[in-house]
Amino acid sequence: MMTDPIADFFTRIRNALKAKHSKVDFPNSKMKVRLAKILKDEGFVRDFKTAKDSKQGVLRVYLKYKDGDPAIRGIKRVSKPGCRVYVAKDALPKVINGLGVAIISTSSGVITDEGCRQKGIGGEVLGYVW
Repeated sequence: MMTDPIADFFTRIRNALKAKHSKVDFPNSKMKVRLAKILKDEGFVRDFKTAKDSKQGVLRVYLKYKDGDPAIRGIKRVSKPGCRVYVAKDALPKVINGLGVAIISTSSGVITDEGCRQKGIGGEVLGYVW
């Protein structure tokens, strides 16, 4: 039984990048689709698609490389089921001085740290991508 699907999402991406795969598949969920959309919008992955199957569906993420190097240099889970990490709107993290992205779950949905600054809200820090 998997207790942390977001950590599984990040780990599968990290492992696929180390193995130089062009795509990686996940069991589909709304949270994973939103995470994939953020990664695409920020330029870390090429694309993503969802497909139906006999169970819950499949989310396929197409990874991005530039001259053989992955676009994602690092991906890290911050808030875990046993230790949640929350931030206020005035304490939002900057990942590598703004070169990376913090993914934050807010009352307005899952958005980046920059989106939180624009809306003036805080939330739970799901992870960092750089």
